[in-house]
Amino acid sequence: MVLASFKRGLTRTRNRISHALRKLGGDTSTQVTLETLEELLYTADVGPLAESLLIEAESKLQSGDIGSPSDIPAWLQNSLREILPDSNPSPIRFAEIGPTVLLVVGVNGSGKTTSVAKLVRWLQEQGRRPLIAAADTFRAAAVEQLCIWSERLGVECVRGSDTSDPAAVAHDACARLLSSDADVLVIDTAGRLHTQKNLMSELEKIARIIKRQIPDAPHETLLVMDATTGQNAIQQARRFGESTPLSGVILSKLDGTAKGGAVLGISRELGVPVKFIGLGEQVDDFEVFNSEEFLEALLEPQSVE
Repeated sequence: MVLASFKRGLTRTRNRISHALRKLGGDTSTQVTLETLEELLYTADVGPLAESLLIEAESKLQSGDIGSPSDIPAWLQNSLREILPDSNPSPIRFAEIGPTVLLVVGVNGSGKTTSVAKLVRWLQEQGRRPLIAAADTFRAAAVEQLCIWSERLGVECVRGSDTSDPAAVAHDACARLLSSDADVLVIDTAGRLHTQKNLMSELEKIARIIKRQIPDAPHETLLVMDATTGQNAIQQARRFGESTPLSGVILSKLDGTAKGGAVLGISRELGVPVKFIGLGEQVDDFEVFNSEEFLEALLEPQSVE
């Protein structure tokens, strides 16, 4: 099921690199092989990782560590496998004692609010009893959207007024968490541009407020990144990470992009694992990220019609 979802979501990326993969597997010169490998890597939008892989491939071909150009596809898959961390069957670190708090961050337009709903649905499927905090009070539409999702999912949504302090909403949600039978709180935060210092200060404030009520919280801080922006999203991740340590990434809109290789750049450059991927608009279009199945779906050659 997961592999099929990856293949569906990565169709555009895979179609773009399929031709290059077929050429790599053929009988070509070293120079043509390197040029083809360069085309493949930049087409998949793996970012700065492309240059280091190209240098390594050239060196290994010249030294004989890679026997022939036709061995490049197998070498590439092994190299990429080393870059991605092993998949964790339990992507969320739940509190050993007491409730768990998940903080969800990301810029407006990244698919953050929808990803919160998808995450809540996933938690329900794990037998958890989630609670939602609509702390993106700077954007009334986000609060309304999240409350609509909460009704559909049968989950309580803690909200304030349109002028409420986001940290106050987070405070009230933590209090509600501790007084109810819910065991996981998912907090949707403001998502104005990551270059605005006041947003980062607000996130730091929310984290402090949460920790006062639940000392080990937040147990996870998940950054929602729009897959269609490719490498441009990495700078956003760095800025968010300066305000609150990130524990993982939710990569949204993977179905609408030809830049699926950005997953590799995220893992390599940020050292933060991709934990979930969004593959569509429906609440069930959400999968736990599996590195092995991702690579299989990404690099599977397409048949020639």
